[in-house]
Amino acid sequence: MLDTPAPLVPRDTADLLDAIRTASDAETPLELYGHGTKRGIGHAVAARQSVELSALSGVIFYEPEEIVISVHAATPMAEIETLLAANRQELAFEPQDYGPLFGLPRGSGTIGGALAANLGGPRRIKAGAARDHVLGIAAVSGRGEMFKSGGRVVKNVTGYDLSKGLSGSWGTLAAFTELTFKVLPRAEFSSTLVVFGLDDAAGVELLCRAMSSPAEVSGVAHFPAATAASLPHIGDNTRACTLIRLEGFKTSVLYRAERLNALIGPGQDLVRLDEEASRDLWQAVRDAEPFADHVDPVWRISTAPMHGPAFVEALRAAVTFRHYYDWSGGLVWIEIPDAPADAGASAIRETLSLFGGHATLVRASGIDPSVRRFQPQPPSLAALSRRLKSAFDPLAILNPGRMG
Repeated sequence: MLDTPAPLVPRDTADLLDAIRTASDAETPLELYGHGTKRGIGHAVAARQSVELSALSGVIFYEPEEIVISVHAATPMAEIETLLAANRQELAFEPQDYGPLFGLPRGSGTIGGALAANLGGPRRIKAGAARDHVLGIAAVSGRGEMFKSGGRVVKNVTGYDLSKGLSGSWGTLAAFTELTFKVLPRAEFSSTLVVFGLDDAAGVELLCRAMSSPAEVSGVAHFPAATAASLPHIGDNTRACTLIRLEGFKTSVLYRAERLNALIGPGQDLVRLDEEASRDLWQAVRDAEPFADHVDPVWRISTAPMHGPAFVEALRAAVTFRHYYDWSGGLVWIEIPDAPADAGASAIRETLSLFGGHATLVRASGIDPSVRRFQPQPPSLAALSRRLKSAFDPLAILNPGRMG
C-alpha cells in the first residue's frame, strides 16, 4: 500500500458521496473499509487516500413481524445479531467473523463487509450466502453517483440481480451505504451429533450420506485430530470429530437425531451436544477458530464435497499443513506452518486443478506480492467482471488492486 494521509471518516451518506465525487474528479484512488476486520484479505490496495466508513452505522428500519431489517452499511454484525436474537430471529446465512483470524475483536465486522465479501457460514449448504438474503441496497459508485436497487419487502425483487452482482466485489465497484436483508426465525433448538474416530474419507462420506438423508441437516463438518483439539465442548479432544447439526423445533430435532443414529450405524463412538454447546461448536467451525490468533498462512478451498479428502491427500506430497472440512467436505480450511515464499500457492492451485474448484489465500504476510490471493477467474467470468467495473468504476478508484 502506498503512503496515505489520515483516513477520511464520512459522517453520513452526503459526506461519502462528496468524498468519492472529489476522488473521481481528481482520479485519486481510494481504499474503502469499515472496521478493518477483512482488510488483510486480498492484495494491498494501491490507494492515495483511505476512507473509513465506520460512522455510517445504525439500524434504519426493523419490524420483526415483517422479517426485514434495514441498516447503514457499517453497522457491526454484533449489534445486528444481538437485536435479532432478542426477537428470536437471525441472519440465516450465518456470516463468518474474520476478526479472530487476524487477532481482532470478535463481532466488529460490518454488515456491508459481509455483503462485499458474500459471506456464508456452515449453514450455506441449506440457506445460501449473503447475496441470497439481500433485498435492497443503496450505494455510491466509483463515478460518484448515488444509486439504489431493490426494496424493503421480501416480495420486491426489483434490481435483485444488481445486488447479487455487487456481492463478493470486495469494495471494488461501489461503497454500500444502506442495506436491507431478509431475516428468518431463529431455530427453537439446536443439536449436534459428534462422531469420533473417523478418518477424512469416512468422515466426509458420512457427512454426504447425512446431507442426502431426510434429516434436514443444517451443518456438516469434519475435523482431523490435529484441528479437533481446539474445539469446545466435545470432551475427547484427541480424536477426529465428525459433526452433524440439526435445528428446528425440539421434538423434530430429537426425532431426526434418532434417525441419524440409525444412519450412522451401531458401534460408533458418538455424543450429542444441545443448545449453547452446539451453538458454540458451530461458531468455532464458522470462524476457523483452530487457526485463530496465529500468523501462518490460511487458505479457503472450495471443491466438490467428495473431492475434498482426495485433494487433501494429494496435497500432502507437496506441503505440510493442518486442515478441516465444512460444507460436507466442499470447503477445506488449510493452515500452512513454515510455509514457502508463495504461502503454498503453487502447490495448492496445481493440486486443485486436478479436482476442480477455487482457492483463496485468506491470511498471509511477508509473501511474494505476485502471488494471487484470489483464484484467477475463467475468461467468461473475467469478461463479466470487466464490464461491471467499466459500468460502476471506470477510473478504477475504488480499492484498486485488491482483487489482483
